[in-house]
Amino acid sequence: MNDRDRLENEVADWWSTDIIYMRPGVIRYRGYPIEELIGNVTFAQMIWLLTRGELPDRGQGELLDIALMSAVDHGPQAPSIAVARMAATCGVGLNNAIASAVNVLGDVHGGAGEQAVDFYMSVAERIDDDTSLEDAVTQSYDAFVAGGGKFVPGFGHRFHDPVDPRAPRLLEMVDQYAAQGTVSGRYAHIAREMERQIATRKGKSIPLNIDGATAVIYAELGFPAPLARGLFCLSRSVGILAHAWEQTQQGGRNKGPIPRHMIWRYTGPNPRAVETKP
Repeated sequence: MNDRDRLENEVADWWSTDIIYMRPGVIRYRGYPIEELIGNVTFAQMIWLLTRGELPDRGQGELLDIALMSAVDHGPQAPSIAVARMAATCGVGLNNAIASAVNVLGDVHGGAGEQAVDFYMSVAERIDDDTSLEDAVTQSYDAFVAGGGKFVPGFGHRFHDPVDPRAPRLLEMVDQYAAQGTVSGRYAHIAREMERQIATRKGKSIPLNIDGATAVIYAELGFPAPLARGLFCLSRSVGILAHAWEQTQQGGRNKGPIPRHMIWRYTGPNPRAVETKP
């Protein structure tokens, strides 16, 4: 091998990938020619293909699409949407507004789905070790509390009280696809048992929310927990784009989180004079 060949190999290996092959006039995703995918594969199926390596079957693709569409937006009171709208009034492009909004989808706002998948899978591991569903949920719940956990991810909603209207419908869809054999339904059983145990411990119903329900679907479909957050970002980006676009059409400049004629509460020292030090 001469120096040129070694250099070309080094460059080719620098960003080695199983995802895409591309040469002039040729594009293949995971081996599939783009011209064959176009018109035959949905956006949700493409997400599956690129992240998982293989095309899903029809039911898997449909259930993934259901989860993605269910969480697209939650209005300007959601921090990510508010950020997108504020950014749009600062004179940035739609891509900047989207990036600004996605960047606030962290552990508190946007991370509950990933955390819920982690929790469900911890229960599933206990069940696989011949623990009953009830005991497995109890053990995972106890471990969560012992680790300092206060709010079980995926349950309860600060706005939708008592019931997040999206969650029951999503579980209903999981049941339908489980009946068809697309998924096992085990994570739906785990979520329902968790919901029951939370109500017993808290003395009141704290139902499943959108994060917990989509987490059921992502777990049923075999997505690793970190990908659940990525999928939520893709889903919420639809609402972020819509709100950023709407705000650019409405106009407005430098809109902050509250109307300019209103003022925040100041809690610092009373007015005081500057004392000149010798």
